[in-house]
Amino acid sequence: MLRWILGGREAQGSVEKNPVLFIGEEQPKNWFTELQVLKGHFDIVRFLVQIDDFRFASAGDDGLVLVWNVETGERLLELRGHSQQITAMTAYTHTSGENTHTSLITASSDRTLMILLFRWRYMCGWVGTCRLCVWVSGGNELCVWNRDFQLQCQSQHHDDTGISATVELPKNCIAAAMDKEIVIFRLTMSTGSQLSVAEVRRLSDHQDSIHALININDGLFASGSHVGELILWDAVDWTIMAYEHILWEESQTDTQAEIRLAAPKPSEMSIQQLTSDGELMVAAVGSGLYVYSVITKSVVAYRKTAHDSNVLHTMLLPDGGLMSCSEDGSVRIWEMQDLLLPAEPASAGFFGMWTFGRSNKQVGPPVKKVLELPSLRTLELTGDLIGHSGAVQMFVSFGEKGLVTCSTDHLLIAWKNRERESHLRSLALFRKLEENGGL
Repeated sequence: MLRWILGGREAQGSVEKNPVLFIGEEQPKNWFTELQVLKGHFDIVRFLVQIDDFRFASAGDDGLVLVWNVETGERLLELRGHSQQITAMTAYTHTSGENTHTSLITASSDRTLMILLFRWRYMCGWVGTCRLCVWVSGGNELCVWNRDFQLQCQSQHHDDTGISATVELPKNCIAAAMDKEIVIFRLTMSTGSQLSVAEVRRLSDHQDSIHALININDGLFASGSHVGELILWDAVDWTIMAYEHILWEESQTDTQAEIRLAAPKPSEMSIQQLTSDGELMVAAVGSGLYVYSVITKSVVAYRKTAHDSNVLHTMLLPDGGLMSCSEDGSVRIWEMQDLLLPAEPASAGFFGMWTFGRSNKQVGPPVKKVLELPSLRTLELTGDLIGHSGAVQMFVSFGEKGLVTCSTDHLLIAWKNRERESHLRSLALFRKLEENGGL
């Protein structure tokens, strides 16, 4: 099965909801005060991809790819081709002369890839290994394609676990997550311009399945596992730069909130998703959020219980805050604030240990106290977007134009600023009156 194209998402199971936070209707820091419901899918919508400043695509279990205008909510295209659910979607852009060609690439459970070509000059960006002008896809094999979407080479067949995610590395290398291991592949071009792919290293430092794999910057990438292991890797020599083991379990008898090593439920410690801006990295850990500084290699902020159930997607905001969505159907906006002791309810016992070194060796003391990290901050809820009736799978931001979310309720919602939208509607009305001679 084709599970990903440089990333993917597994279906999330339902969990019991427990209310943990309530911000009320007054949310002065939340400017998403208007919503527009976009209908078109008839099954779970799992993926959103931004195409340009105004357009985006959505895809999911109905096998459809829909292209939308974020400002008007208009559905521009409906693309059919897959016979089963879409399991990954990304954008791929290359320039030929003065023309820029951008394509949407989708992978499906029907074991096919579908290429949707657009010709919009103002798109930019690369997907895949841009130094060789190729892109990769895979399930049980790693397949390498050229810019004309012709298969160039592929790796040998792997076991049934397949590849769950990939990232591009320097020197024409690719890191692929396969169950508990990260496999490093290298692409080589022969003198006869023949491209080949070969496995060069296996990194076996994780103790359980890898759920997240991302690039941090040109020199670093990171991975997160089902049991809360977060590893920061050197992108050139593939050595471990930092290691963290996130455990939310806490001791109920220790008045100083000392953290004990225990066996938390898998859903409480599993790293579902990672995101980074090159300096900070956010890990979605169960229903909590964990913010890590790549520069200092230390925890800078956290929230043990950020949602009622598992967090599925996160994003760092330009103002220093972050956004998250969850299986509980909510989208929440967070602001980093200084941590006061005694801490707020979500801060008592935020993780079990944080250490540096290889994950298969004993590292550091078994416990650590909150008081030893005075620079820690908490995440304060500043906005709560409630509109979906099912799990919110992910979102994509268009800056001042708004935010788009997708969900298991088959709907997309465009969240916007009411004042801005009212102003735009007034301008449009005046223009129409002028055209009709009404002014």
